[in-house]
Amino acid sequence: MTERDKVVERNLALVHACCKRFRGKGIEYDDLFSAGCVGLVKAVDNFDSSLGHKLSTYAVPVILGEIRRLFRDGGAVKVSRSLKELNLRILEAAKVFSSENGREPTVCELADRLSESPEKITDALNAARIPLSLSASYDEEESEIEIPCDDISEALTEKLALRRVLTELCPADRKIIELRYYKRRTQQKTAEELGMTQVQISRREKKILGLMREKLSV
Repeated sequence: MTERDKVVERNLALVHACCKRFRGKGIEYDDLFSAGCVGLVKAVDNFDSSLGHKLSTYAVPVILGEIRRLFRDGGAVKVSRSLKELNLRILEAAKVFSSENGREPTVCELADRLSESPEKITDALNAARIPLSLSASYDEEESEIEIPCDDISEALTEKLALRRVLTELCPADRKIIELRYYKRRTQQKTAEELGMTQVQISRREKKILGLMREKLSV
């Protein structure tokens, strides 16, 4: 096995992480994985370690680009009735929240109000952001949806996506990320500043990063 093959094999988890976000949306997982592997190989072949970036940071947008290309070139995303119904509830809840508070709600605030998980709220919001086919009908059990083509570079897309994800975090979660990754505080220092234990910070940080990773993989 060549060194290139070893690097690809060591990073297959990145492909799985990206593919999971598209599971159940109209294309078989094996096809998603194959497209993701093409992206990973491209990333490994074109990665320049002298720029100071991690391979994973460079590879994820490339992998996602290949998966999106699969949808653009002939795949169709299916949106279930339950997600469409949840999105209608979200729109109504967001309207009420805005009138009461004078601002748009975060994902966490919507989740609390609707008694749903932040992950499920995110699924519904992401589905709603994709334009429906002109032939789609809400009365259908499932409707075909087309993935829009990217019209800006992957790097810019990732920066904008990260900024969006940060703004969607509830204030407490956003503060943890700010202290840990922007102000470079240790978990212990972060815990002391927020009146929490180091274990609480560790557990919460893991959940926040998991949620952010899911949102960024869309």
